[in-house]
Amino acid sequence: MTDDSTLPSAVDYARWGTVRRFLPYLWPAERPDLRWRIAWAVVFVILAKAVVLVLPFAYAGAVDAMAADGDPEVWVALALVIAYAAGRFATVAFDNVRNIIFERVGQDAVRHLTEDVFARLHRLSLRFHLSRRTGEVTKVVERGTKSINSMIYFLLFNIMPTAVELLIVAGIFYFKFGWEIVAATAVTVVSYIWLTRVITEWRTKLRAQMNDLDGLALSRAVDSLLNYETVKYFGAEHREQERYGSAARAYAEAAIKSENSLGLLNIGQATIMNLMMGGAMAFTVWGWSQGRLSPGDLVLINTYLMQLFRPLDMLGWVYRTIRQGLIDMALMFRLIDTEVEVKDAPGAPALVVRRPTVVFDNVEFGYDRDRQILHGLSFEVPAGDHVAIVGPSGAGKSTIGRLLFRFYDPWAGRILIDGQDISQVTQASLRALIGIVPQDSVLFNDTIGYNIAYGRDGAAQDEVVAAARDASILPLIEKLPQGFDTEVGERGLKLSGGEKQRVAIARTLLKNPPILLLDEATSALDTRTEQDILSTLKRVSEHRTTLSIAHRLSTIADSDLIYVMNEGRLAEQGTHQQLLRLDGLYAEMWTRQAHEREELEEAAE
Repeated sequence: MTDDSTLPSAVDYARWGTVRRFLPYLWPAERPDLRWRIAWAVVFVILAKAVVLVLPFAYAGAVDAMAADGDPEVWVALALVIAYAAGRFATVAFDNVRNIIFERVGQDAVRHLTEDVFARLHRLSLRFHLSRRTGEVTKVVERGTKSINSMIYFLLFNIMPTAVELLIVAGIFYFKFGWEIVAATAVTVVSYIWLTRVITEWRTKLRAQMNDLDGLALSRAVDSLLNYETVKYFGAEHREQERYGSAARAYAEAAIKSENSLGLLNIGQATIMNLMMGGAMAFTVWGWSQGRLSPGDLVLINTYLMQLFRPLDMLGWVYRTIRQGLIDMALMFRLIDTEVEVKDAPGAPALVVRRPTVVFDNVEFGYDRDRQILHGLSFEVPAGDHVAIVGPSGAGKSTIGRLLFRFYDPWAGRILIDGQDISQVTQASLRALIGIVPQDSVLFNDTIGYNIAYGRDGAAQDEVVAAARDASILPLIEKLPQGFDTEVGERGLKLSGGEKQRVAIARTLLKNPPILLLDEATSALDTRTEQDILSTLKRVSEHRTTLSIAHRLSTIADSDLIYVMNEGRLAEQGTHQQLLRLDGLYAEMWTRQAHEREELEEAAE
């Protein structure tokens, strides 16, 4: 996996190559209908721009007709005024028709890109998601999505038409007023663009800093709210407020600098534009005083400059928007470019299981290279047996489940299911054949029915009901006013621990996998609830290959085989009775836990 520190910064990453990467989304080869929409939108852009370039002549003609000596040419002036008004309306109409035609193109481009980012996020390894803040990732996607529409609009309908308009207006000025006005216009435009670029580049760095600080503030807020109960347990509200406030203050300072720099930019742009406007109009007045130019020419040059300055005035904002959009889009592409740590082998077949055996063959693994967890671990789970893995905290028990689901690949050794190396089969087929009931069953913020049905896509309602019945949660659901439509809340917090576990069991039953992993499935429950869940799990695990990872030895004492781990190695193995007679680590753990249970019972009495 590419370490985040080795990735380019947002500013370095936001080059025009980002636009080239986005073009296939905007001009999809498989969608000729969208390409036709773009072509028609361009036609309406050209029509609107043509009308805009003709309008000043109508306006100037009307003024000259009114200022002419002799009888006023009323009908000529009136016709020109009506034509001017009609042209302005046509411009608005053409622009809006263009937007209507193009809207589907923009929305489809946004949808396809965000779907690709979302799919990529789900393909990234567990290591990535454990190291990144959820709030920051969602903010990157949100900003990138918002920037795409503005990027498309400004590139196609502002910058390119403005460039064409500049060339045509330069030609009109040359033939109508001479090279002096053309030169002055060119100097004005170049100076304006130069000033805009220099200050905007400075502002871009400030904006990138603002984004980082905004993401930090958001992630701290999300983290604090998700851990609301922990904050209350430790009376840490003030601490959390100060932690969030420090990030918010840093963001506010960066925002002040950014807005102040915007003020400087606007002042500089206004200075350049108004110098040009005043000079050009003075030049026209001087030409009129010499009899070379008419009053209509003053109106003509003023109208053209106002029309030209309107997109130029926006050009500063457009440039800033595009520059910021490039950063936001680049961060989305950086997510797409994040290396996938766990990949399917080229041409990998699906895992086919006839005898669901599980074998760890001399597996070595650690989450970091300087901290190895498993040291040459080897064991076998025979088909149809109930095998338990126990050991002290830090022995590497939970790591086994993560490796079995192939959230990580081992450094060395192999993991086999029915004799097939799981690194050589597709991840989708592997995970489809393994069910899990974890210690902390996290549920979606949806209904009980949705969470149970999540076990298998397309499951019928009667299958969901049957799974709930087999998991012994149907009586509870039937007592609820909304039944299966009852909302479970964020992470399932509206349900008790035992109820959440039963929903997780029902979800796994609906999946109906041949291999079942119980990862400390009852360690977070009270004794009575634990016994109820254990009886359900015992019934569920019948006729399946079951691997239980447990801390409480009493919950797995009836297993067909027990493996005892210590410091990432297999220390002992055997049945419960065999391990007690061995009088080793297992027997020591059993004695200690039995003593703890006795003390609890005495305290309860």
